[in-house]
Order: sequence, then C-alpha cells, then structure tokens
Amino acid sequence: MKDPAVAADRLELLQTFLRIVEAGSLSAAAQQMGSTQPTVSRRLQALERSLGLRLLHRSTHAMALTEDGERCLAHARDLLERWDSFEAEARGARDLPRGHLRVLVPHAFGQDQLMAPLLGFLDAHPQVSIEWLLHDRQPDFIAEGIDCAIRVGAVSDPSVVAQRLTEIQRVVVAPPGLWGNGPPPATPQALADLPWLALQTFYRDEVTLTREADGARETFPIRPRLATDSLYATRRAVLGGAGIALVSAWAVAPDLAAGRLVRLAPQWVGDPLPIYLMHPYARQYPPRLRAFTAWMREHMPLPGNF
Repeated sequence: MKDPAVAADRLELLQTFLRIVEAGSLSAAAQQMGSTQPTVSRRLQALERSLGLRLLHRSTHAMALTEDGERCLAHARDLLERWDSFEAEARGARDLPRGHLRVLVPHAFGQDQLMAPLLGFLDAHPQVSIEWLLHDRQPDFIAEGIDCAIRVGAVSDPSVVAQRLTEIQRVVVAPPGLWGNGPPPATPQALADLPWLALQTFYRDEVTLTREADGARETFPIRPRLATDSLYATRRAVLGGAGIALVSAWAVAPDLAAGRLVRLAPQWVGDPLPIYLMHPYARQYPPRLRAFTAWMREHMPLPGNF
C-alpha cells in the first residue's frame, strides 16, 4: 500500500523543505506555515523517503544540510520559482510586477544608503508604486498592512521570512583632539576612559571591539554621557564634541575624509550589523514583492562598500 504521505503534493513537500532551511528549524518553519512541528517533520520525512536521500542532519541543538540536501535545495528553489511563474501565467495574471508596496525601513539607512537601490527599482518597474516608511521599530505586518521591511540587526521573530542582504561595518570615531595631546588612541584599553556616547539600539553600557588582523576581542564598560536611538543624533553629538561613539562606517565616511572626525583604534572594529529583508510567510507572493526582494538582494552594496 502506498504511503499517503509520499503520495502528497510533491511541490508542497519541496516547499516545506525550503521553509525549514530558510527558517532554521522545524519549529520556526511550522510557525511560519501555520502548521505544527510534527506535521512539518512528517513532510520532511516523506520527501526524504520519496527521494531516497537524507537531506538534513538533525540533532537536539542543531540542523545542517547534507551534501544531497544542498543539491536538493538548489533544485527545489528553481522548481518552485518556475512553478509560481507558470501558475501566474495560467491564471492570466502574468509575471509583470505592478501595484503598490508598503515598505518599512530604518530611519537613517532608509533615507541614505537604501535610496539608490529604491530609485533603481522604481525606474526598472514603472508599474509599481512604493510607500517608503522610515521607522526604527519592528513592523506589525498585518495590522499596518506592511508588505516587507528592511531591518538593521538580528531578526528574532520566527514567524517571518528573513533574507540577509549585506552587513554594515562599524568604527569608533571622535572629533580631533578630544582625547587630549598626542596621537589618537590605538587600543581598546585607551578608549575606555574617554567620554562615550551610546547608540542604545546596539550598545548601552559596554563596547566590544575585534582586531581585524587576528580576530582578538576586547570588551570594556562605558558610562555614556548621552544615549540615543538615533544614528544621526549620535553623529551630530560626536561632531559637537560631546564624546566618542561606535557608529556605522557609511554614516561618518564624509566626516573622516574631510578631517571633521578621526577614527580611533583603527585596527579594531565593532561587530558588523546584518541587514535583513523580511516579510510574512505566504504560499505565493505577488510579482511586485518577488521583484522587490530580488532587486534588493542584487543591488545592495557589498560589505565594506558603504
């Protein structure tokens, strides 16, 4: 007798496998799909039996693709993308992006580094309009009608699909001479006693720096004179002489080039901030959202090019 699970929709099994890999765990995939972990596990087992392959190494604390799983993942993505295109054509919808998108983006990054990719997308897709919302907060996709969001920093919500786009380098900067006489401080230890400003979205009362040459790490406490959740306010406060700060390199690149700011401990950097594009899970996405996510993946600057 044929196993009913194996006889299930093979595309659905492939999509479940893809969702598990992108979500990072069976439980997160189940939450995104509005299903249960046992159901997702049974679908994965059904796919593995039907292919005669082991796709994932699973343990209590970790999950990793097997070599066969890597090959299957590439084929699954290609097959599902082509199937979605076929469905759209069959329904007469065509795969031409059109309509309106509401996109939530970080306040500073969204009005600076993201503008070039945004304008390029609008130029390439004249039938799509975008509402570009600048807020440094987690979106409520359903209540606010948000189609997708771009976030600086880690994504902890397992109910959303998150695609990593790039990462931002961070450096320590100060106005010239704030440290006193002599050359700028070159080590983390020399920075600890200087007046600090905290960009509290990412650090509050301690700073961790990594030496690029060998990966050595140093963590030290700070007592910030000013704490804010605004990158632009932090930059202005540093320029005004209020203290030193660990900030996104792109935000202060013109100031460093013009000599308005100086990089301290130049061999050391803060942990890079990942950039994610995230949206709610759905069985099928409209062409405008698929086009937007593909464009952002392709046109985001590479790390170090900000």
